[in-house]
Amino acid sequence: MKEEKLKLFKDYTLYCITGEALSKGRSNIEVVERMLKSGVKIIQYREKKKTLREKLLECEKIRQMTLDYGCIFIINDNIEIAKMVSADGVHIGQDDYPLERVRDFLGGEFIIGLSTHSREQLYDAHRIGADYIGVGPIFKTFTKEDVCDPVGFEYLDIAVKESKIPFVTIGGIKENNMEEVLKRGARCIAMVSEIVASDDIEGKIKAVVNKLNNWRDRDENSNGLC
Repeated sequence: MKEEKLKLFKDYTLYCITGEALSKGRSNIEVVERMLKSGVKIIQYREKKKTLREKLLECEKIRQMTLDYGCIFIINDNIEIAKMVSADGVHIGQDDYPLERVRDFLGGEFIIGLSTHSREQLYDAHRIGADYIGVGPIFKTFTKEDVCDPVGFEYLDIAVKESKIPFVTIGGIKENNMEEVLKRGARCIAMVSEIVASDDIEGKIKAVVNKLNNWRDRDENSNGLC
């Protein structure tokens, strides 16, 4: 089951992340509903400001919504809530609980993603058994208060060549610069403000997904000629 879900992370896929502070007065629930109706297949819940109770109640609703739409549901950082709502997985950072302990707590069927910013962290993610990694931030981003400096394309090039597990490219990626990361070999890309802050969430997702599909078609045609 988990291996089937992880196939999405290897494809030209949009990985959406919530950000209610950026959502122009719309709730996480409303934004997620629009994402799901637009066909998004991976959603991460990231919320720093609310109480644990508020986060739990939102995640319970979103878990049911994502099940109804066949969407993978990842929770950022909070492994306890992920377990309580039976999410598909969690995404943790370099300063969060050690991945091995998270695996012990959640069990083998949970997807565990790990943020990485360097070749050394990439190799360490392989060693400790991450299911996928975040690669970035590629560009400057203001969606998190504690975000590190951009790693640029150098680390992305390393991940494309050397990662043995799926990776999600993240950090300041917009519709108008996404081709810069796609042409370097990225496939699954994460977006936050580009989606949640859009006046037309459905239209923005459609435009982004169309570009991803065009790159998939280009790849398939190229492989067919080899």
